[in-house]
Amino acid sequence: MERREFLASIGSAAAVAPLAKAHGGVPVGRAAPDLPMPPSRDTMPMRPEPEEPGKLLLDKAWQFHQGDIPFPTIKGHGWTYANAKAGQAQGAAAINFDDSDWPLVNLPHDWAVDMPFDPDANPSQGYRQRGYAWYRRALRLDPADRGKYLELQFGAIFTNATIWVNGSVAAHNWSGYNSIYIDLTPMARFGDDLNTIAIRVDAERMEGWWYEGAGLYRHAWLVKRPAVHIQTDGIHADPRLDADGRWTVPITASLSSILKAEAAATLVATLSDAEGRTIAAGKVETRVPPLGSAEAKLELVVPSPRLWSVSDPNLYTLRLSLAGPGEATDRRMLRIGFRTLRFDADKGFFLNGEPLKIKGTCNHQDHAGVGVAVPDAMWEWRIRRLKDMGSNAIRCSHNAPPVELLDACDRLGMLVMDENRNFNTSPDYMEQLRWLVRRDRNRPSVIMWSVFNEEPMQGSEAGYEMVRRMASEVKALDPSRPVTAAMNAGLFAPHNVSQAVDVVGFNYQPGLYDRFHAAHPNVPITSSEDTSAFMTRGAFQTDAANHVFASYDDERSSWGNTHREAWKAVATRPFVAGAFVWTGFDYRGEPTPYEWPSASSFFGIMDLCGFPKTAYWLHRAQWIDDRPLLDLAPHWNWAGREGEPITVMAMTNFERVALFLNGRPLGEKTVDRFEMPRWLVPWAPGRLEAIGYRAGRQVARSSVETTGAPVALRLTPDRTIMAGDGEDAQPITVDAIDAQGRHVPTAQLPVRFAISGGTIIGLGNGDPSSHEPEKGDSRTLFNGLAQVIVRADARRGPLRITADALGVRTGQASIARVEASPRAQVAPTPSVQTLEGWRQSPASPEKPDPMRKPVDSDMNSWLWLGTGQIEAAQGEGQWMSLRATFTARRRVQANGGTLRFGGIVGRAEIWLDGRKVAEKPDFREAPLDVAVPAGSAEHVVTLLVESRPGLIGGLSQPATVGAK
Repeated sequence: MERREFLASIGSAAAVAPLAKAHGGVPVGRAAPDLPMPPSRDTMPMRPEPEEPGKLLLDKAWQFHQGDIPFPTIKGHGWTYANAKAGQAQGAAAINFDDSDWPLVNLPHDWAVDMPFDPDANPSQGYRQRGYAWYRRALRLDPADRGKYLELQFGAIFTNATIWVNGSVAAHNWSGYNSIYIDLTPMARFGDDLNTIAIRVDAERMEGWWYEGAGLYRHAWLVKRPAVHIQTDGIHADPRLDADGRWTVPITASLSSILKAEAAATLVATLSDAEGRTIAAGKVETRVPPLGSAEAKLELVVPSPRLWSVSDPNLYTLRLSLAGPGEATDRRMLRIGFRTLRFDADKGFFLNGEPLKIKGTCNHQDHAGVGVAVPDAMWEWRIRRLKDMGSNAIRCSHNAPPVELLDACDRLGMLVMDENRNFNTSPDYMEQLRWLVRRDRNRPSVIMWSVFNEEPMQGSEAGYEMVRRMASEVKALDPSRPVTAAMNAGLFAPHNVSQAVDVVGFNYQPGLYDRFHAAHPNVPITSSEDTSAFMTRGAFQTDAANHVFASYDDERSSWGNTHREAWKAVATRPFVAGAFVWTGFDYRGEPTPYEWPSASSFFGIMDLCGFPKTAYWLHRAQWIDDRPLLDLAPHWNWAGREGEPITVMAMTNFERVALFLNGRPLGEKTVDRFEMPRWLVPWAPGRLEAIGYRAGRQVARSSVETTGAPVALRLTPDRTIMAGDGEDAQPITVDAIDAQGRHVPTAQLPVRFAISGGTIIGLGNGDPSSHEPEKGDSRTLFNGLAQVIVRADARRGPLRITADALGVRTGQASIARVEASPRAQVAPTPSVQTLEGWRQSPASPEKPDPMRKPVDSDMNSWLWLGTGQIEAAQGEGQWMSLRATFTARRRVQANGGTLRFGGIVGRAEIWLDGRKVAEKPDFREAPLDVAVPAGSAEHVVTLLVESRPGLIGGLSQPATVGAK
């Protein structure tokens, strides 16, 4: 997208005024040179069709406690015995732990971004303390779900997590980047017998040297499938082009069954094009063993498909249905693309048989205001920003990305280097690698698997052997894509990792490109990471004391290169497949080369908000050939520096550029697109203008102007329409304008916001040293800009937001919220205290003493009854005593409450704390309520039950304690 298109609705930063009608244009001099507004669009982000109908979001109403909760010290034989049994987790993992006063949060949730900046915290993690936290949620399952396969899915939890379901450990997880899938089926409870999910998160654990966030920062899901079903990530359907030029889609579906007998199943596959026309179909029958798995395979032949590419990301829809016994059918949908890829040792990368230089960026996964809990729509926004710059590839640095990012890459045409986090061949970590490949191997955007980044063992025999094994695991699951590793040393060691990969990744080693290629002429190479140059967005004077870098592409790290140097080293060597610049966006943490008060990086082509730095216009001019581009840096507001020389840089894909100040010629320069022309111009207020020439003809003009003082605020949303589904989110750019409506690039105004029809979920301004809170309603403009991220409320109607600052006019924006159906979501379920640990006495023909209790060491004559084991089945016409203890939750302790027996079968007496409080005279099943007094003491409840011949007495439904 041209910059003139970028700014058409709000004023051009370096307004390009083409001299030929064919180029369109924006009037000269409308604004300032680095205003980075995205286009104001009247469309909503694409929300893909659900991949399976039984997959429900589990994002709402999680109870959250920041900080750890120590587990109690277990004492006494009875407690010790019980603690060792399933379902008897203690402390905050217990089913009946009192979480009634915990606040509710919705996912995705990053608690670290809410923390204040702390100079004693880790600078690499952005000076944010993280620590530990707990999440809990009650989950009600419909009795109609009995017999289905049920699965909990967590997109990722940072960092290490232990998950309990109904008091039993259901999963341990050792990485903050992989998904967690939990088979809920064997431990599920139904109806009013609620399920309890408890999660302890250890975010003290670090996996990277950048801001990683904390908590359940990706989506959670509840999945309901038929008894015979397709496994999660169990479809492999990556199109192939055979030697005869025939396109096929080989499909393998991994199946499972929870039935008690072998089952016959039929898999049906249909493939449709972008217009919805079915172009191929097939089916296959198979049999699945009980509690076992099987594979169903078939192949679809697709004549002359329309190919997927970065300029035409054409996707096809594959639908699978698996019919098992009865009428239940498991349905899945995925998007696939037909494309070929090849890395050539002499000529670089080829997509669909055509050479394509990889113009990529490395990126972490945090954004201003929201941390790593990035809303789905923001992933698409970030990929669009990169595409607008001319980028065609992204490296997921250095971990598995969210699926929403990959969805955007598939839809928009962005190549992906998919990267594994932990270099480790132990079983846990190899499973993380296999998970990554299984999840992402059907995506046309994914072109490489990276197994590590800059590992110390890369130049050793041990490193070689580890990568050899990791590559073998990858190829077993996906033989179609190359394996790479990002190396920064060891390339010429006798045993090194380059000998075990398909494509060698070079990190910051441009001086070795030629030597390595000469020594290994048959080995493809790419720059997996380069540049590491420094810029502060909107700044054009380096000020080391205040941690500011001038944005002229002259400042770089000791190990890196300028943007211009790094790209030239890649672009002039056909055998180097391409580059991944460090980085596309700034990120929290790693504030190299500084530390406090700087808290985020200076490396980005764009800042933390996605506002372009000079590097953005530089790369755009280098990477885009098919439209005229001309931009100038810096802005032209330099009051007090009259007559002082100002460095002016033109970023352009023209052949020559002439520069003028207030109409006076300042000289003409031939354009070297690797270096870009510069002038030293004595500053005077007015208009600085450039004219671009191609083939001797003037093609376009670009200008920057000295502006007046700010008189008003302006709010510019990315989109004029949002989905009223309670999920859609977008960034709104905030800037100050002068009396002529021009952007004021030097404004530093504190701004306060008010909103209706939506919620402010994050704030930022791109200042690496800002310590302002990222939540709330206020933010200071940094070098003219700030960003507010809003989420639209459910239902239709306007979302209105205003911005106020002292001494200037209020800015406002109105965004239409259109009717939109929210994604299927599990309804919030209030947490209820359920009585657990019932002990049942032996049967007797006489009514038992209600004061009688089991001996602490007696584990056998008095039975233990779990919540699911609720019948006192000890003989007809006899009495049993059921006994339990509980401490009421804090609200009940304060005000009293109700002990509700959901169902009692048989005549009964209820005794509470040694006093009879209720009777049930009828044998028929019925509920019964008992008042619970206020107070913090432990309560003893005894249920004396009399059964009669032909009727077994006892509890038929759970007993719960609730507030009045």
